[in-house]
Amino acid sequence: MDTISAKELDWYAQDGTFLIVDLRPRQDYARGHIRGAVNVPYGRFGTQLQDREKDTIILYCERGALSMAVARDLERQGYRTKSVVGGIHAYRGKNLVRSRNI
Repeated sequence: MDTISAKELDWYAQDGTFLIVDLRPRQDYARGHIRGAVNVPYGRFGTQLQDREKDTIILYCERGALSMAVARDLERQGYRTKSVVGGIHAYRGKNLVRSRNI
């Protein structure tokens, strides 16, 4: 499993060929997330990855611990993953989408 810094996340978000997954609860995603990220809360993750074996999956959570654990599990299943060190808490890039109306 590879890790990337929160700083590097902007590059992956702009590239468009990576699946970026926010593992946080839906209400946290609604308050703010990385542009282009899909929200797949941790409890629902395993059921929503069909046909993604060929994609590299970039995972993030609030502070990075959960995304690292999920990335390890997915690597064992044959997926290619990258986990964002420090999660969205460490992210201060230009691809942050914030919403005040939830």
